[in-house]
Amino acid sequence: MQTLTYEETVTAIENKRRFGNLKGVEISKIMLEQLGHPEKDLRIIHIAGTNGKGSVSAFLRSVFECAGSKTGMFTSPHLVDFRERIQVQGDMISKEDTMRLGNRLLSMDFGVCPTMFDYCLAMALLYFKEQKCDVVILETGLGGTYDSTNACGVPDVTVIAKIGFDHMAILGDTLAQIAAEKAGIIKHGTALVLESQEKEAMDVLNKAAERADIKTIKVVNLDEIRILPQKDGKQCFSYAGYDAVTMKMLGVHQYENAVAAMLAAELFFEKYFAGKKNVPERKALQHAIREGIDRTQWMGRMELVSNDPFFLMDGAHNSNGVEVLKKSLETMYPDEKFHFIMGVMADKDYGEMIRELLPLALDFKTVTVESERALQGEALRLHPGKRNPGGGVSEPCGCAAGFLKIIHRKDSGIRLTVFYRGDRSISAGKTVTWFPKNLRKAASVPNHYRKVTK
Repeated sequence: MQTLTYEETVTAIENKRRFGNLKGVEISKIMLEQLGHPEKDLRIIHIAGTNGKGSVSAFLRSVFECAGSKTGMFTSPHLVDFRERIQVQGDMISKEDTMRLGNRLLSMDFGVCPTMFDYCLAMALLYFKEQKCDVVILETGLGGTYDSTNACGVPDVTVIAKIGFDHMAILGDTLAQIAAEKAGIIKHGTALVLESQEKEAMDVLNKAAERADIKTIKVVNLDEIRILPQKDGKQCFSYAGYDAVTMKMLGVHQYENAVAAMLAAELFFEKYFAGKKNVPERKALQHAIREGIDRTQWMGRMELVSNDPFFLMDGAHNSNGVEVLKKSLETMYPDEKFHFIMGVMADKDYGEMIRELLPLALDFKTVTVESERALQGEALRLHPGKRNPGGGVSEPCGCAAGFLKIIHRKDSGIRLTVFYRGDRSISAGKTVTWFPKNLRKAASVPNHYRKVTK
């Protein structure tokens, strides 16, 4: 096989089919065996959930980096750059390493039909082993039981974030069915952290933990989260022995995600330092946890991209996520109405999303996400529920860069715009690529967007 350039390598991987000829976990087991089981040398935190798993991953990465642990993170989808999926110490895998490992994987005949996700996971594990990571944060792609990441053995810690309705054609149409799929990552020998859940889902998770004979379980107790006034523009809260913890991450849902990460970090530290001679003082570990939560940033999650004009981007892509988005907007900006920018996949419950946001909407602009699963902006515009109390009617504006041009031309003083995406938001990548280059007063745009668009 001829050596592919970086661009050719990424294109070849991205063009792989979405679903393989076997379940993801089966394909990954075959691939990892042929690759010499790189996962066996890694200490892993495995995270599943419908909403919040990306934020929990980001919190954990920041915590471990503050603790001085070399940290690998595998997450999806990417927002701007393919390499966002694989990071060590917050730095994306280099183009050279992507090309080198990608060519190795693409040249192998595994005897099965790996998907894009399977190739990405294999690349990540090989890279994390090469980098001698102390801890790897591994986020599931879809579900849990049959997810490719479930081929990676027994993790040190397992986290189940919020479970809600999404991917129902694949995971099931009840919370119990979806929870059963997510619970498939719970294995004997792991420590378990659970975010609060609806009773139907929690019953399933508890039974799964009982079957796996889990000895250590920590459940986020919402009653113990004490929300405090903002401090220096950051959200602030107390939980258990942690008083006045600050975080840059916005949204009411992030309190629970932060606590889940704190509990997972504590459990990992307990296992990691067990039996070792040089164990950091508990105060030092708690300091690393507090500092890590404070420093965490995560692109596209209730993220304030610009102050002037005010532009906020969120990745809500299902009814539960939009419900949280609405609650967060109402809490952070009481009595305000918003201009919404909306792009969505055709297989999402976009009707319910629209209905949830209508009370807060001045109007909608609709965009077409660049994906074979995308709902066309024009079709979204014509949805019967799009007329809203504010009198605005949605209008299509093409791609994401197009809607930013509209904002710039018509109303650079828009109070708030919210762009939310589907599963694979390549158009959002165009958004943030165009944004710092073209919008007035672009100095307020976060540095990480500039970093990934170089």
